[in-house]
Amino acid sequence: MYIKSPKRLSIGERTYIIEILKGLGVTISHLLKSFWNMNGRPTVPYPDVKRKAPVRFRGRHRLMRRPDGSPRCVACMCCPTACPADCIYIVAGEHPDPKIEKYPVSFEIDILRCVFCGLCVEACPVDAIRMDTGIYEMSDYTRKSLIYNKEFLLKGEEAK
Repeated sequence: MYIKSPKRLSIGERTYIIEILKGLGVTISHLLKSFWNMNGRPTVPYPDVKRKAPVRFRGRHRLMRRPDGSPRCVACMCCPTACPADCIYIVAGEHPDPKIEKYPVSFEIDILRCVFCGLCVEACPVDAIRMDTGIYEMSDYTRKSLIYNKEFLLKGEEAK
């Protein structure tokens, strides 16, 4: 089998001068376009104008309620099992209603560990947890305030 030898490169190709000049040309052309076309820029003045989240956007979590106002969660432990970041903590307890086996005494999500994959939503058999609030601003000054408890997550239902 015959192997073809590569062609001899010129000095400009060996030192990458031509390629560097091509890259600088592209960068300068984008810079000049942005100066002359100020209205066509893709940026949004964020604090003043907030971008609308898409319909399938996975934002902040929320817990759903039953018609009687109690959490819809039955503490089946499917969401903490499916969570790859291990950020959901549930403590189960016996429900006073004999038709409902368990309920979450404590339900916490550590947002600092969450990767917003949505596996907890897909794993829930009773559609108790959702990520359809459209809220993407979740910053705070303390770590403790970014661990969302059951009461906070139930309030998230009204955010929709």
